[in-house]
Amino acid sequence: MSSPSPDYLDHLDARALRALLSERDQQLAQTCQRLAEHEQLLAQRTETLAKKEALIVRKDQDIEFKRATIVKLTHEIAVLRRFQFGKKSEQISGVQGSLLQETVSADIAAIEEELKQLSGVPKTTEAREQPKRMALPPQLPRVDIHHEPDSTTCVCGCQMKRVGEDVAEKLDYLPGVAQVERHVRGKWACRQCETLIQAPVPAHVIDKGLATTGLLAHVLVAKYADHQPLYRQQKIFERAGVKLSTSTLADWVGVCGVRLQPLVDALREAILKHDVLHADETPVTMLRPDTGKTAHRAYLWAYAPGVFEDMKGVVYDFAPGRAGEHARAFLGEWCGSLVVDDYSGYKKGFAQGITEIGCMAHARRKFFDLHVANQSQLAKHAVNYIGELYGIERETQALDAHERWRIRQEKAKPIADQLHAWMLAQRLRVPDGSGTAKALDYSLKRWVALTRYLGDGRLPIDNNHIEQQIRPVALGRRNWLFAGSLRGGQRAAAVMSLIQSAKLNGHDPYAYLKDVLNHLPTYKASQIDQLLPHNWQPATA
Repeated sequence: MSSPSPDYLDHLDARALRALLSERDQQLAQTCQRLAEHEQLLAQRTETLAKKEALIVRKDQDIEFKRATIVKLTHEIAVLRRFQFGKKSEQISGVQGSLLQETVSADIAAIEEELKQLSGVPKTTEAREQPKRMALPPQLPRVDIHHEPDSTTCVCGCQMKRVGEDVAEKLDYLPGVAQVERHVRGKWACRQCETLIQAPVPAHVIDKGLATTGLLAHVLVAKYADHQPLYRQQKIFERAGVKLSTSTLADWVGVCGVRLQPLVDALREAILKHDVLHADETPVTMLRPDTGKTAHRAYLWAYAPGVFEDMKGVVYDFAPGRAGEHARAFLGEWCGSLVVDDYSGYKKGFAQGITEIGCMAHARRKFFDLHVANQSQLAKHAVNYIGELYGIERETQALDAHERWRIRQEKAKPIADQLHAWMLAQRLRVPDGSGTAKALDYSLKRWVALTRYLGDGRLPIDNNHIEQQIRPVALGRRNWLFAGSLRGGQRAAAVMSLIQSAKLNGHDPYAYLKDVLNHLPTYKASQIDQLLPHNWQPATA
């Protein structure tokens, strides 16, 4: 609307001028509103564009990461295959050679599974590359499992008729007895509209695999809990009437290790939510396939929630060395109370906010060994003092954290103060460098960390809980890590984490792994926490 002329305005009275001014104000307000709407729309479009650009950048980064990972895995599998079929494999024989071949075969299967997940190869194109599956022995008992459609009424209203079936056989194993599961999928057809329906193929952790999840769980438990290498399991299966090559068993182990890894990652995240953790490490001998030597010393680290925490679980982390960087990599940004021995690898973490909780059992061991060696009465006196502290811990074991703290303050703290004063006095009397001086110095230098448990009822007196979780490693490492690779060690650590955590929660590891392997193919990533050992519940009849 054009502006009125001055002559026109001169003839208007005050009321008309106010009306004209109000009209102009309304027009101006509408214009400002439209301008604001346009600016808001522009801002929304700019924000949407920025989000799209950020999404494109993330996808590009993801694609680049996958490409780099594929290149790395392709190189790794090429090295393993050269070792598997090259002359180097002839240099290692006997049990050591069998163990190494098992590990290499499992590593190759694991890498192939990872490559399949990264590249998203369609299942139809991979069928040609798979070797023909062996026929299962006809003398084995068969168990039929029928899969039929939920409804056999056609969309046209007619009742469909069964016109055939597809049968897929899978090998199952119960202790000492092999049997075959026959999965029968009936075909139903409507004669009027020629519709054909059939129940879908049940999802399986190894697509088109020969083994049932029960057999896969048995192989994993036998290898990592019962310490039976695959070449020994092969002989056991042969006595049951089934000939399975160690390479086939190794393939199963490798693929299952990859499929179970997300569960182990979720278990690690669950453990790191707790304020009190135990940590320990133990050496293992690792054979490197590229050199064929067992001189490499690797380490298996163990982490668990505090013994008084409500969650029961443990995660093993296999690393090529004992450097403190491995512990910091596992713990990440976690800052809480860490119960450990005096290994220096944890010290940098203490400087970054982690609170050190010492192990009284290690301090006691110094004096106990001294007393056993030369019947030292001073050492015996220290052992008796520490024994009194442990006696109070036995009294408070079943109490809540507050009550435990109260009793510690009332009974244990005076004893600890007396012990500390006694140690200081004795240290002035013994010569430097003696065994007694070393035992006293060990406790005196760490006294603050050793007695922190007195001020917090959630803290344990020692690190014995995690040492108990390390013991199965000492029993089995010669069978599943000796002559193993780095990838093989990481796979063993992952499966053992689930097996040992299942035991801590009172579960049968076989039943747990069988059920988990059954559910994994169809479980959403957001629901995977339900399959963790401390959340899992066995199926009831």
